[in-house]
Amino acid sequence: MTVAETNQWDGPARRMLSGLLSASHLMPLETLPETLDGCAALAGFTHVLVYLADLELRHLRLLTGKGQDAGQDPGSDPAELRIDGTLAGRAYQVGEILAAGSEQPGGPRRWWVPMLNGTERLGVLQVSTAREDDAVRGDIEALAALTALAVASKRDRSDSYARLTRTAPMSVGAEMQWHLMPPRTYADGRVVIAAALEPAYQVSGDAYDYATAGTHVHLSIFDAMGHDTAAGLTANLAMATCRSSRRQGCSLVETSERIEADLLEQFHRSRYATGILADLDTTSGQLTFVNRGHHLPLIIRAGRWTASLRCEPAHPMGTDLGLPLTLCREQLEPGDRIVMYTDGITEARRAGGPEFGLARFVELLLRYHADGLPVPETLRRIVHAVLDYHHGELQDDATILFCEWLGTDPQPSTQAADLTGLP
Repeated sequence: MTVAETNQWDGPARRMLSGLLSASHLMPLETLPETLDGCAALAGFTHVLVYLADLELRHLRLLTGKGQDAGQDPGSDPAELRIDGTLAGRAYQVGEILAAGSEQPGGPRRWWVPMLNGTERLGVLQVSTAREDDAVRGDIEALAALTALAVASKRDRSDSYARLTRTAPMSVGAEMQWHLMPPRTYADGRVVIAAALEPAYQVSGDAYDYATAGTHVHLSIFDAMGHDTAAGLTANLAMATCRSSRRQGCSLVETSERIEADLLEQFHRSRYATGILADLDTTSGQLTFVNRGHHLPLIIRAGRWTASLRCEPAHPMGTDLGLPLTLCREQLEPGDRIVMYTDGITEARRAGGPEFGLARFVELLLRYHADGLPVPETLRRIVHAVLDYHHGELQDDATILFCEWLGTDPQPSTQAADLTGLP
Protein backbone atom coordinates (compact mmCIF):
# COMPACT_ATOMS: atom_id res chain seq x y z
CA MET A 1 0.00 0.00 0.00
CA THR A 2 1.38 3.42 -0.96
CA VAL A 3 1.67 6.41 1.39
CA ALA A 4 -1.22 8.08 -0.46
CA GLU A 5 -3.40 4.99 -0.04
CA THR A 6 -2.51 4.81 3.66
CA ASN A 7 -3.42 8.47 4.16
CA GLN A 8 -6.75 7.89 2.40
CA TRP A 9 -7.87 5.54 5.17
CA ASP A 10 -6.71 7.85 8.00
CA GLY A 11 -9.41 10.44 7.39
CA PRO A 12 -13.16 10.61 6.76
CA ALA A 13 -13.32 7.27 4.95
CA ARG A 14 -11.86 5.49 7.96
CA ARG A 15 -14.34 7.15 10.30
CA MET A 16 -17.18 6.13 7.96
CA LEU A 17 -16.12 2.49 7.82
CA SER A 18 -15.21 2.14 11.50
CA GLY A 19 -18.53 3.70 12.49
CA LEU A 20 -20.50 1.29 10.30
CA LEU A 21 -18.47 -1.69 11.51
CA SER A 22 -18.99 -0.74 15.14
CA ALA A 23 -22.73 -0.23 14.67
CA SER A 24 -23.20 -3.46 12.69
CA HIS A 25 -22.59 -5.81 15.63
CA LEU A 26 -25.89 -5.04 17.38
CA MET A 27 -27.81 -3.55 14.46
CA PRO A 28 -31.01 -5.19 13.17
CA LEU A 29 -31.30 -5.20 9.40
CA GLU A 30 -34.22 -2.75 9.46
CA THR A 31 -32.02 0.03 10.84
CA LEU A 32 -29.27 -0.40 8.24
CA PRO A 33 -30.47 2.43 5.92
CA GLU A 34 -30.59 4.96 8.76
CA THR A 35 -27.22 3.84 10.15
CA LEU A 36 -25.66 3.80 6.69
CA ASP A 37 -26.78 7.34 5.92
CA GLY A 38 -25.28 8.62 9.16
CA CYS A 39 -21.94 6.88 8.72
CA ALA A 40 -21.64 7.70 5.03
CA ALA A 41 -22.14 11.41 5.72
CA LEU A 42 -18.78 11.38 7.55
CA ALA A 43 -17.08 10.77 4.19
CA GLY A 44 -19.13 13.30 2.22
CA PHE A 45 -21.80 10.96 0.90
CA THR A 46 -25.09 12.83 1.21
CA HIS A 47 -27.52 9.97 0.60
CA VAL A 48 -27.22 6.18 0.37
CA LEU A 49 -29.89 3.69 -0.75
CA VAL A 50 -29.69 -0.09 -0.44
CA TYR A 51 -31.26 -2.18 -3.20
CA LEU A 52 -31.30 -5.98 -2.76
CA ALA A 53 -31.80 -8.53 -5.53
CA ASP A 54 -34.98 -10.57 -5.35
CA LEU A 55 -34.88 -14.36 -5.24
CA GLU A 56 -35.52 -14.76 -8.96
CA LEU A 57 -32.79 -12.20 -9.77
CA ARG A 58 -35.15 -10.09 -11.88
CA HIS A 59 -35.52 -6.99 -9.70
CA LEU A 60 -33.63 -4.84 -7.21
CA ARG A 61 -35.83 -3.92 -4.25
CA LEU A 62 -35.30 -0.99 -1.90
CA LEU A 63 -34.48 -1.74 1.73
CA THR A 64 -36.55 0.87 3.53
CA GLY A 65 -36.08 2.57 6.86
CA LYS A 66 -36.40 1.53 10.47
CA GLY A 67 -39.28 -0.82 11.11
CA GLN A 68 -40.37 -1.00 7.46
CA ASP A 69 -40.89 -4.14 5.39
CA ALA A 70 -41.39 -4.69 1.68
CA GLY A 71 -44.49 -3.03 0.29
CA GLN A 72 -44.43 0.06 2.51
CA ASP A 73 -44.06 3.56 1.13
CA PRO A 74 -40.38 4.22 0.30
CA GLY A 75 -40.96 7.94 -0.24
CA SER A 76 -39.70 9.50 -3.47
CA ASP A 77 -37.19 6.74 -4.20
CA PRO A 78 -38.32 3.92 -6.52
CA ALA A 79 -39.18 0.81 -4.52
CA GLU A 80 -38.14 -1.56 -7.30
CA LEU A 81 -35.81 -1.49 -10.31
CA ARG A 82 -35.49 -4.08 -13.04
CA ILE A 83 -32.14 -5.79 -13.35
CA ASP A 84 -32.52 -5.91 -17.13
CA GLY A 85 -32.68 -2.54 -18.81
CA THR A 86 -31.61 -0.18 -16.00
CA LEU A 87 -28.28 1.37 -15.08
CA ALA A 88 -28.59 -0.03 -11.56
CA GLY A 89 -29.20 -3.47 -13.04
CA ARG A 90 -26.20 -3.09 -15.32
CA ALA A 91 -23.96 -2.39 -12.33
CA TYR A 92 -25.35 -5.53 -10.71
CA GLN A 93 -24.90 -7.66 -13.85
CA VAL A 94 -21.31 -6.74 -14.67
CA GLY A 95 -20.05 -5.99 -11.15
CA GLU A 96 -18.82 -2.49 -11.97
CA ILE A 97 -19.30 0.94 -10.40
CA LEU A 98 -21.34 3.12 -12.77
CA ALA A 99 -21.93 6.87 -12.62
CA ALA A 100 -25.56 7.96 -13.00
CA GLY A 101 -25.05 11.71 -13.21
CA SER A 102 -26.92 14.29 -11.13
CA GLU A 103 -30.65 14.50 -10.52
CA GLN A 104 -30.47 18.24 -11.24
CA PRO A 105 -27.78 20.54 -12.71
CA GLY A 106 -25.06 21.24 -10.18
CA GLY A 107 -26.45 18.69 -7.74
CA PRO A 108 -24.69 15.70 -6.22
CA ARG A 109 -23.59 12.96 -8.58
CA ARG A 110 -25.15 9.55 -8.10
CA TRP A 111 -23.22 6.28 -8.33
CA TRP A 112 -24.47 2.71 -8.62
CA VAL A 113 -22.18 0.36 -6.71
CA PRO A 114 -22.43 -3.47 -6.71
CA MET A 115 -22.70 -5.11 -3.29
CA LEU A 116 -20.61 -8.28 -3.19
CA ASN A 117 -20.27 -10.73 -0.32
CA GLY A 118 -17.16 -12.50 -1.53
CA THR A 119 -18.39 -13.32 -5.02
CA GLU A 120 -22.11 -13.46 -4.17
CA ARG A 121 -24.07 -10.57 -5.63
CA LEU A 122 -26.48 -9.18 -3.03
CA GLY A 123 -27.60 -6.01 -4.77
CA VAL A 124 -26.41 -2.45 -5.33
CA LEU A 125 -25.96 0.79 -3.44
CA GLN A 126 -27.01 4.15 -4.82
CA VAL A 127 -24.59 6.71 -3.41
CA SER A 128 -25.00 10.47 -3.86
CA THR A 129 -22.06 12.81 -3.35
CA ALA A 130 -20.67 16.13 -4.50
CA ARG A 131 -17.14 14.77 -4.16
CA GLU A 132 -15.00 14.78 -7.30
CA ASP A 133 -11.67 13.62 -5.84
CA ASP A 134 -9.65 10.63 -7.01
CA ALA A 135 -10.52 8.57 -3.93
CA VAL A 136 -14.29 8.66 -4.32
CA ARG A 137 -14.53 5.35 -6.19
CA GLY A 138 -12.36 3.54 -3.65
CA ASP A 139 -14.41 4.94 -0.77
CA ILE A 140 -17.79 3.94 -2.18
CA GLU A 141 -16.46 0.52 -3.14
CA ALA A 142 -15.29 -0.03 0.45
CA LEU A 143 -18.64 1.22 1.76
CA ALA A 144 -20.51 -1.25 -0.47
CA ALA A 145 -18.27 -4.13 0.60
CA LEU A 146 -18.82 -3.48 4.30
CA THR A 147 -22.56 -3.00 3.74
CA ALA A 148 -22.69 -6.35 1.94
CA LEU A 149 -21.00 -8.04 4.90
CA ALA A 150 -23.52 -6.46 7.26
CA VAL A 151 -26.46 -7.65 5.14
CA ALA A 152 -25.02 -11.16 4.82
CA SER A 153 -24.55 -11.40 8.59
CA LYS A 154 -28.19 -10.40 9.31
CA ARG A 155 -30.28 -11.91 6.51
CA ASP A 156 -30.58 -15.51 7.76
CA ARG A 157 -32.35 -14.31 10.89
CA SER A 158 -34.40 -11.57 9.27
CA ASP A 159 -37.95 -12.13 8.08
CA SER A 160 -37.85 -8.58 6.74
CA TYR A 161 -35.08 -9.64 4.36
CA ALA A 162 -37.11 -12.67 3.26
CA ARG A 163 -40.22 -10.57 2.64
CA LEU A 164 -38.28 -7.95 0.73
CA THR A 165 -36.49 -10.36 -1.59
CA ARG A 166 -39.56 -12.48 -2.38
CA THR A 167 -42.22 -11.53 -4.87
CA ALA A 168 -44.52 -14.53 -4.29
CA PRO A 169 -45.43 -16.99 -1.52
CA MET A 170 -42.86 -19.76 -1.04
CA SER A 171 -43.80 -23.42 -0.76
CA VAL A 172 -42.65 -25.47 2.21
CA GLY A 173 -40.37 -27.52 -0.04
CA ALA A 174 -38.71 -24.41 -1.45
CA GLU A 175 -38.30 -22.98 2.05
CA MET A 176 -36.38 -26.10 3.05
CA GLN A 177 -34.19 -26.13 -0.05
CA TRP A 178 -33.09 -22.51 -0.02
CA HIS A 179 -32.08 -22.67 3.65
CA LEU A 180 -30.07 -25.87 3.14
CA MET A 181 -28.13 -25.08 -0.02
CA PRO A 182 -24.95 -22.97 -0.03
CA PRO A 183 -24.77 -19.52 -1.69
CA ARG A 184 -25.17 -19.44 -5.45
CA THR A 185 -21.64 -18.16 -6.10
CA TYR A 186 -18.19 -19.02 -4.74
CA ALA A 187 -14.59 -18.42 -5.86
CA ASP A 188 -11.23 -18.81 -4.14
CA GLY A 189 -8.57 -18.51 -6.84
CA ARG A 190 -8.58 -22.25 -7.57
CA VAL A 191 -12.16 -22.65 -8.72
CA VAL A 192 -15.19 -20.58 -9.60
CA ILE A 193 -18.54 -22.15 -8.69
CA ALA A 194 -21.97 -20.83 -9.57
CA ALA A 195 -25.46 -22.29 -9.37
CA ALA A 196 -28.94 -21.41 -10.54
CA LEU A 197 -32.29 -22.94 -9.61
CA GLU A 198 -35.89 -22.40 -10.67
CA PRO A 199 -38.80 -22.19 -10.06
CA ALA A 200 -37.58 -20.19 -7.09
CA TYR A 201 -40.78 -20.33 -5.04
CA GLN A 202 -41.96 -23.85 -5.87
CA VAL A 203 -38.73 -25.85 -6.16
CA SER A 204 -38.97 -29.15 -4.35
CA GLY A 205 -36.90 -32.07 -5.61
CA ASP A 206 -33.76 -30.40 -7.00
CA ALA A 207 -30.76 -29.47 -4.87
CA TYR A 208 -27.08 -28.65 -5.30
CA ASP A 209 -24.16 -28.60 -2.91
CA TYR A 210 -20.46 -27.75 -2.85
CA ALA A 211 -17.74 -27.49 -0.22
CA THR A 212 -13.97 -27.25 0.09
CA ALA A 213 -11.60 -29.38 2.16
CA GLY A 214 -7.91 -28.66 1.81
CA THR A 215 -6.96 -29.06 -1.83
CA HIS A 216 -10.25 -30.74 -2.77
CA VAL A 217 -13.60 -29.33 -3.83
CA HIS A 218 -16.78 -31.40 -3.49
CA LEU A 219 -19.65 -30.93 -5.96
CA SER A 220 -23.02 -32.64 -5.98
CA ILE A 221 -26.40 -32.27 -7.61
CA PHE A 222 -29.61 -34.15 -6.77
CA ASP A 223 -32.96 -34.61 -8.47
CA ALA A 224 -35.54 -36.24 -6.20
CA MET A 225 -38.65 -37.99 -7.45
CA GLY A 226 -41.83 -35.92 -7.42
CA HIS A 227 -42.80 -32.26 -7.13
CA ASP A 228 -44.24 -32.16 -3.65
CA THR A 229 -43.04 -31.59 -0.09
CA ALA A 230 -41.91 -35.23 0.11
CA ALA A 231 -39.59 -34.56 -2.83
CA GLY A 232 -38.05 -31.75 -0.83
CA LEU A 233 -37.63 -34.04 2.16
CA THR A 234 -35.97 -36.63 -0.11
CA ALA A 235 -33.51 -34.08 -1.49
CA ASN A 236 -32.84 -32.69 1.99
CA LEU A 237 -32.10 -36.15 3.36
CA ALA A 238 -29.79 -36.93 0.43
CA MET A 239 -27.85 -33.69 0.94
CA ALA A 240 -27.60 -34.08 4.71
CA THR A 241 -26.37 -37.67 4.41
CA CYS A 242 -23.87 -36.59 1.76
CA ARG A 243 -22.45 -33.89 4.03
CA SER A 244 -22.35 -36.11 7.08
CA SER A 245 -20.60 -38.91 5.19
CA ARG A 246 -17.93 -36.85 3.48
CA ARG A 247 -17.13 -35.03 6.75
CA GLN A 248 -16.43 -38.46 8.23
CA GLY A 249 -13.98 -39.16 5.40
CA CYS A 250 -16.18 -41.52 3.35
CA SER A 251 -15.39 -42.06 -0.30
CA LEU A 252 -17.80 -41.03 -3.05
CA VAL A 253 -18.98 -44.61 -3.46
CA GLU A 254 -19.51 -45.04 0.28
CA THR A 255 -21.30 -41.70 0.46
CA SER A 256 -23.75 -42.59 -2.29
CA GLU A 257 -24.38 -45.97 -0.63
CA ARG A 258 -25.13 -44.24 2.67
CA ILE A 259 -27.56 -41.91 0.92
CA GLU A 260 -29.33 -44.91 -0.56
CA ALA A 261 -29.48 -46.66 2.81
CA ASP A 262 -31.00 -43.60 4.50
CA LEU A 263 -33.57 -43.13 1.73
CA LEU A 264 -34.55 -46.79 1.94
CA GLU A 265 -34.88 -46.62 5.70
CA GLN A 266 -37.01 -43.51 5.56
CA PHE A 267 -39.15 -44.10 2.46
CA HIS A 268 -39.06 -47.90 1.87
CA ARG A 269 -38.46 -47.63 -1.92
CA SER A 270 -41.33 -45.17 -2.38
CA ARG A 271 -38.94 -42.25 -2.97
CA TYR A 272 -35.62 -41.95 -4.74
CA ALA A 273 -33.13 -39.41 -6.05
CA THR A 274 -30.73 -39.34 -8.97
CA GLY A 275 -27.46 -37.50 -8.54
CA ILE A 276 -23.85 -36.82 -9.40
CA LEU A 277 -21.31 -36.78 -6.56
CA ALA A 278 -17.88 -35.46 -7.50
CA ASP A 279 -14.54 -34.41 -6.01
CA LEU A 280 -12.03 -32.16 -7.75
CA ASP A 281 -8.35 -32.25 -6.78
CA THR A 282 -7.36 -28.63 -7.41
CA THR A 283 -3.64 -29.46 -7.38
CA SER A 284 -3.90 -31.77 -10.38
CA GLY A 285 -7.26 -31.18 -12.06
CA GLN A 286 -8.35 -34.78 -11.48
CA LEU A 287 -12.14 -35.01 -11.29
CA THR A 288 -13.52 -38.13 -9.61
CA PHE A 289 -17.24 -38.82 -9.63
CA VAL A 290 -20.07 -41.34 -9.42
CA ASN A 291 -23.26 -41.29 -11.45
CA ARG A 292 -26.44 -42.37 -9.66
CA GLY A 293 -28.80 -42.45 -12.64
CA HIS A 294 -28.34 -38.77 -13.50
CA HIS A 295 -27.55 -36.78 -16.64
CA LEU A 296 -23.79 -36.76 -17.16
CA PRO A 297 -21.99 -33.44 -16.67
CA LEU A 298 -20.72 -31.46 -19.65
CA ILE A 299 -17.18 -30.24 -20.25
CA ILE A 300 -16.66 -26.86 -21.88
CA ARG A 301 -13.06 -26.51 -22.99
CA ALA A 302 -11.46 -23.56 -24.79
CA GLY A 303 -14.84 -21.90 -25.24
CA ARG A 304 -16.58 -24.83 -26.88
CA TRP A 305 -18.50 -27.91 -25.80
CA THR A 306 -16.28 -30.95 -26.16
CA ALA A 307 -18.43 -33.75 -24.78
CA SER A 308 -20.35 -35.11 -21.85
CA LEU A 309 -18.32 -36.93 -19.25
CA ARG A 310 -18.41 -40.71 -19.44
CA CYS A 311 -19.45 -42.84 -16.51
CA GLU A 312 -21.53 -45.99 -16.32
CA PRO A 313 -24.67 -45.11 -14.38
CA ALA A 314 -25.73 -46.95 -11.26
CA HIS A 315 -29.34 -47.03 -10.12
CA PRO A 316 -30.96 -43.97 -8.50
CA MET A 317 -30.44 -43.76 -4.75
CA GLY A 318 -33.38 -45.28 -2.92
CA THR A 319 -34.39 -47.86 -5.55
CA ASP A 320 -32.14 -50.68 -4.27
CA LEU A 321 -31.74 -52.21 -7.75
CA GLY A 322 -28.30 -53.62 -7.03
CA LEU A 323 -26.52 -52.21 -10.10
CA PRO A 324 -22.73 -51.94 -9.75
CA LEU A 325 -21.20 -48.61 -8.74
CA THR A 326 -18.41 -47.22 -10.91
CA LEU A 327 -15.90 -44.64 -9.68
CA CYS A 328 -15.10 -42.54 -12.76
CA ARG A 329 -12.26 -40.12 -13.44
CA GLU A 330 -11.61 -37.28 -15.85
CA GLN A 331 -8.44 -35.25 -16.23
CA LEU A 332 -9.28 -31.58 -16.58
CA GLU A 333 -7.26 -28.90 -18.30
CA PRO A 334 -6.82 -25.43 -16.79
CA GLY A 335 -9.87 -23.36 -17.65
CA ASP A 336 -12.17 -26.36 -18.13
CA ARG A 337 -15.76 -25.77 -17.06
CA ILE A 338 -17.82 -28.61 -15.62
CA VAL A 339 -21.58 -28.13 -15.95
CA MET A 340 -24.02 -30.28 -14.00
CA TYR A 341 -27.74 -29.91 -14.62
CA THR A 342 -31.12 -31.52 -14.02
CA ASP A 343 -33.64 -32.56 -16.64
CA GLY A 344 -35.80 -29.52 -15.97
CA ILE A 345 -33.26 -27.54 -18.02
CA THR A 346 -33.17 -29.69 -21.15
CA GLU A 347 -36.29 -31.86 -21.19
CA ALA A 348 -39.06 -29.45 -20.27
CA ARG A 349 -41.29 -28.37 -23.13
CA ARG A 350 -43.99 -25.79 -23.58
CA ALA A 351 -47.43 -26.90 -24.68
CA GLY A 352 -47.32 -28.16 -28.26
CA GLY A 353 -43.65 -27.22 -28.66
CA PRO A 354 -40.27 -28.97 -28.66
CA GLU A 355 -38.03 -29.49 -25.65
CA PHE A 356 -35.66 -26.71 -24.68
CA GLY A 357 -32.96 -29.26 -25.46
CA LEU A 358 -29.30 -29.84 -24.71
CA ALA A 359 -28.09 -28.09 -27.87
CA ARG A 360 -29.95 -24.87 -27.02
CA PHE A 361 -28.65 -25.03 -23.43
CA VAL A 362 -25.03 -25.39 -24.55
CA GLU A 363 -25.44 -22.69 -27.20
CA LEU A 364 -26.49 -20.20 -24.53
CA LEU A 365 -23.60 -21.21 -22.26
CA LEU A 366 -21.12 -20.57 -25.05
CA ARG A 367 -22.79 -17.39 -26.30
CA TYR A 368 -22.83 -15.66 -22.93
CA HIS A 369 -19.27 -16.79 -22.24
CA ALA A 370 -18.19 -15.26 -25.55
CA ASP A 371 -19.93 -12.02 -24.52
CA GLY A 372 -17.54 -11.81 -21.56
CA LEU A 373 -20.28 -11.99 -18.93
CA PRO A 374 -19.43 -13.03 -15.36
CA VAL A 375 -20.34 -16.63 -14.58
CA PRO A 376 -23.25 -15.80 -12.20
CA GLU A 377 -24.74 -13.48 -14.82
CA THR A 378 -24.42 -16.17 -17.49
CA LEU A 379 -26.40 -18.62 -15.37
CA ARG A 380 -28.99 -15.99 -14.46
CA ARG A 381 -29.66 -15.32 -18.12
CA ILE A 382 -29.79 -19.01 -19.04
CA VAL A 383 -32.35 -19.82 -16.36
CA HIS A 384 -34.47 -16.85 -17.39
CA ALA A 385 -34.22 -18.01 -21.02
CA VAL A 386 -35.57 -21.41 -19.93
CA LEU A 387 -38.40 -19.71 -18.02
CA ASP A 388 -39.23 -17.39 -20.91
CA TYR A 389 -39.23 -20.35 -23.33
CA HIS A 390 -41.94 -21.92 -21.17
CA HIS A 391 -43.82 -18.64 -20.66
CA GLY A 392 -42.75 -18.53 -17.02
CA GLU A 393 -44.29 -21.90 -16.11
CA LEU A 394 -41.92 -24.83 -15.52
CA GLN A 395 -43.28 -28.35 -15.12
CA ASP A 396 -40.12 -29.52 -13.35
CA ASP A 397 -37.30 -28.04 -11.29
CA ALA A 398 -34.42 -26.69 -13.37
CA THR A 399 -30.96 -26.53 -11.79
CA ILE A 400 -27.44 -25.80 -13.02
CA LEU A 401 -24.21 -26.25 -11.04
CA PHE A 402 -21.13 -24.84 -12.73
CA CYS A 403 -17.48 -25.23 -11.72
CA GLU A 404 -14.41 -23.88 -13.49
CA TRP A 405 -10.97 -25.12 -12.51
CA LEU A 406 -8.50 -22.28 -12.87
CA GLY A 407 -5.38 -24.48 -12.96
CA THR A 408 -2.51 -25.54 -10.75
CA ASP A 409 -1.04 -22.04 -10.52
CA PRO A 410 -3.93 -19.59 -10.82
CA GLN A 411 -3.77 -15.83 -10.42
CA PRO A 412 -6.61 -15.18 -7.96
CA SER A 413 -6.59 -11.43 -8.37
CA THR A 414 -7.17 -11.59 -12.11
CA GLN A 415 -8.64 -14.90 -13.22
CA ALA A 416 -11.24 -15.25 -10.47
CA ALA A 417 -12.15 -11.57 -10.83
CA ASP A 418 -12.70 -11.94 -14.56
CA LEU A 419 -15.00 -14.90 -14.03
CA THR A 420 -17.10 -13.54 -11.20
CA GLY A 421 -17.33 -9.89 -12.19
CA LEU A 422 -15.41 -8.61 -9.19
CA PRO A 423 -13.67 -5.25 -9.75
